[in-house]
Amino acid sequence: RLSADTRLVMKVSSLGRAARSQAGIKVRQPLAHVVVSVAGSNEQGSLERLKPQILEELNVKEMEFIDSVTDLDKLGYVVSSEGSYSVAVPAEISPELQAEGLAREVVHRLQTMRRSAGFDIADRIVTYYQGDDYIKRVMADFADYIKQETLSRQLIEGIPEQGVFTESHRLGGYDISLAVKRLT
Repeated sequence: RLSADTRLVMKVSSLGRAARSQAGIKVRQPLAHVVVSVAGSNEQGSLERLKPQILEELNVKEMEFIDSVTDLDKLGYVVSSEGSYSVAVPAEISPELQAEGLAREVVHRLQTMRRSAGFDIADRIVTYYQGDDYIKRVMADFADYIKQETLSRQLIEGIPEQGVFTESHRLGGYDISLAVKRLT
């Protein structure tokens, strides 16, 4: 049963990633929900038990089950199917989830910058940022998350001092300048 459950999770996850790809939605972008259609109630029961793994794998908040995905594409979903399995993701992303996705992308870039700057994994840092009002709002709204994930003691809006490791990025259509400084 374990190997059958593992194959089922892999199948649903693969179809979910394919649907995200078709919709042009990166995996780091959280989604509100995913809609799944499987052959039988036994498989649905297995997926219910393994729901946390699928939600994490696909970066979604909820998973819904339906008998048929027919017409979901007309309701604004992108569907990926194989045999009797189908997974659908919403083609549109709410502004709240877009902001969360941008925050996750900022964390990813900051972690990459930490490595590029040669910081140790446990080094505490100060993060500087510059961007438009939307960037400022996302950085403020997700400050605790960003600080926790990147070991930043502070997030400072503004230009860093000389000699601080700095990079500019275009994330989700927005320009942002990020800088990281190791605390001693």
